[in-house]
Amino acid sequence: MIIQNNDPSCFPELLEIWEASVRATHDFLNEDKIQEIRQIIIDGNVFAHADIYTFQNAEKKILGFLGLSKEKIEMLFIHPDFRGQGIGKNLTNFAVNERKILKVEVNEQNIQAVNFYKKLGFHVTNRKPLDDLGNPFPILQMKFTSL
Repeated sequence: MIIQNNDPSCFPELLEIWEASVRATHDFLNEDKIQEIRQIIIDGNVFAHADIYTFQNAEKKILGFLGLSKEKIEMLFIHPDFRGQGIGKNLTNFAVNERKILKVEVNEQNIQAVNFYKKLGFHVTNRKPLDDLGNPFPILQMKFTSL
């Protein structure tokens, strides 16, 4: 079930999912960088600056979440224990079909995410050599065109 969930009381759970997901998929980040980004998320109250949608099971446990701005998918993280079950696809389809969000930016080195979005009909439109923090982690800008 997908529900809108901008309740700050769920932000610690979202942070746990973010960190578990990053550790499972972002092997290009070292421990110091993960902790640095984690602190930026906390200090910048990042989850409060996006429309958050969570995917929950019947027991209301959050298995993954989607963060949207008016223009793009800002974040999509699925707990590693629940990957491969269609949660990311459901959340992305919700963004595209219900919210009409057709853009996403992905770390080029996160091959799993790049391939995931390509499989769902997104295509690379641009490449930025640095991430938004100025780190040498290239970003692929992608846009949904069709399946």
